Amino acid sequence: MTDDTWTTITRLHDWLAAHQDLPPGQEILLRVLKLSEEVGEAAQAVIGATGQNPRKGTSHSWADVEAELCDVVITALVALRTLTPDASEVFAAHLRRVADRSLSPDRSLPSVRGASQEPRTEGR
Repeated sequence: MTDDTWTTITRLHDWLAAHQDLPPGQEILLRVLKLSEEVGEAAQAVIGATGQNPRKGTSHSWADVEAELCDVVITALVALRTLTPDASEVFAAHLRRVADRSLSPDRSLPSVRGASQEPRTEGR
């Protein structure tokens, strides 16, 4: 992510904070609830883009899905910024950890389970 992205996220965070009168603990809770709302809107757009609601038919486009997913990302980054002023560093470090464990050259991709195989459970 660029510095411009994080500058905009900070500006959005500051704008939201200036227009509310909540204790910090409630502020982060509401940011996470807002994230859940945005994820629901993305799901609704997928359902609409695939025409899975017979009553509504095809009510959304894939461009709508893209926009809703962008809203999810923006809302998550604003929530992270609400939790810590070091959001960009926290995100970058976490992304590196995920990439290191997932994309390291010595990791092989897991095999695809066949339909007859039982799912593996942790600790068994």
